[in-house]
Amino acid sequence: MIRRLLVLAASFSLIAADAAAQPEGETFADWRSGFRDRLIASGAEETTAAAMLDGLQPEMRIIERDRSQPEFVRPLWSYLDIAASDLRIRNGRDAFSENRDDVDAVAAHFGVRAEILIAIWGLESSYGAIPGNNDIVQALATLAWEGRRRDWAEAQLIAVAEMLESGYATREQLTGSWAGAMGQMQFIPTTYLERAHDWDGDGRRDIWANPADALASAANLLSRAGWREGEPAIREVRVPDDFDFAAWDPDQSRLVSEWAMRGLRPASGEWQADDLMRAARLELPAGGQAPGFLTFPNFRVIKRYNNSTSYAIGVAHLADRIAGDPALVGPWPEDNPPLTRSQTREVQAALNGLGFDSGTPDGLAGPNTRAALRGFQRANDLIADGYLGRAMYDAVLAAAAD
Repeated sequence: MIRRLLVLAASFSLIAADAAAQPEGETFADWRSGFRDRLIASGAEETTAAAMLDGLQPEMRIIERDRSQPEFVRPLWSYLDIAASDLRIRNGRDAFSENRDDVDAVAAHFGVRAEILIAIWGLESSYGAIPGNNDIVQALATLAWEGRRRDWAEAQLIAVAEMLESGYATREQLTGSWAGAMGQMQFIPTTYLERAHDWDGDGRRDIWANPADALASAANLLSRAGWREGEPAIREVRVPDDFDFAAWDPDQSRLVSEWAMRGLRPASGEWQADDLMRAARLELPAGGQAPGFLTFPNFRVIKRYNNSTSYAIGVAHLADRIAGDPALVGPWPEDNPPLTRSQTREVQAALNGLGFDSGTPDGLAGPNTRAALRGFQRANDLIADGYLGRAMYDAVLAAAAD
C-alpha cells in the first residue's frame, strides 16, 4: 500500500496542472482513458484496470447530488429526533442482542464501548439493513470525471484496485453510497485499507455481509483514533443565566470541577465523582439558552469517523439510549432555528462589512463565522455563544443597515 501511495503522490504531482486545466467539455471516455494510465502507473495490474473501467459509464445522478447543496440546515433537535428515534433505539437493542457475543468480544478486544459501535452501525446503515447499492467504482469515477474532487476520487479508485488485488472484495461486492462510502460502516476505500479488520480470520475484511468484520473495523478506527476505554463522550448540562460567555472558548478544555464552579450543572442527576476530574469542552450547538454539552476526548474521536457535531452527539446519545439512559432533557429553542445557507451568506457578508472577519461568504457556519459572530455579540453586549439562529440574523442585518 505504501509503495502504491508513493507512486500515486508522484503521479498526481505530474498531472496536477493538467487535471486542474481540464476543459469543461472533457468527455468521460477521455477521463477514463487517462485514468487507466494513471491507475496502471500506480502499480495496478492491467487486468484490474480492465475489470474496473471497461464499459464503465458515468452516473449523472451522482453529479447532481454532489453539486446540490441543501438550502435548509436541519436543527440539532430535529436531527436527534431521527438519529435517536424510538424505532432506532429499539432496533439497536435488538441488533445488540442478536450479535451480543461478537459485539462484546470486539468491544473488549479494541477497548471501545459496545453501545457506541452499535450506534454507529445504526446511523451508518440502519444496523446493516441499508448499506447502499450504488456501484462504488462508477460513483467514484463519476466524481473524478466531474473534477471538483478529482484527486480525492482517483485516490479512492486506486485504493479500490488494491482491495481487488488483495482479495478483500470482488468487483461485484463494491457497493455503497453515491459518495463512495462502502458497506455496513460506510468506509471509503482508503479508510478500508487502513482500518478494516478481518475479525473471523477468513482472509477477507467483509464489511458488506459480515457484521462482525464491520463492527471490528469501526472499533479499530475508533481505537486507533484514541478512544479512551471507560470514559464518557458527552454530558448534557444546564448553563446558568449568569455564565460568562465572553470568557468562554469553545476549544478550551477544563476539568469538570472547574465547569461546576462556573455554574454548570448536569441536566439531570448529579455530577459523578469520576467525571469531576476529567477534562471537557463546553459545546453550545443550539446557543447559550439551549441545552449545552460537556464533550470529552471520546467525542472528538467520534468526529474522526464523521466530522459533524450533530453526528457525534447523535452517536453518543443513541448509544446512551440503547444502554437504557433517558432522553435528553432540553428544551430546545424551536423559535430560534439555525439559518438557511442563503441567510448565512447574508450574515457573513454583513459581519465582514461590520469589521468582523467571517471569511468568504459560503453559507456554512464554520469556526470563522462563529468566531466573527461572537466578536459581534461581545461588541453589542449580547450573549456571546456564536450560535447563528434567526435572532442573530435579525440583529446582524439590522446593525449592518444602520
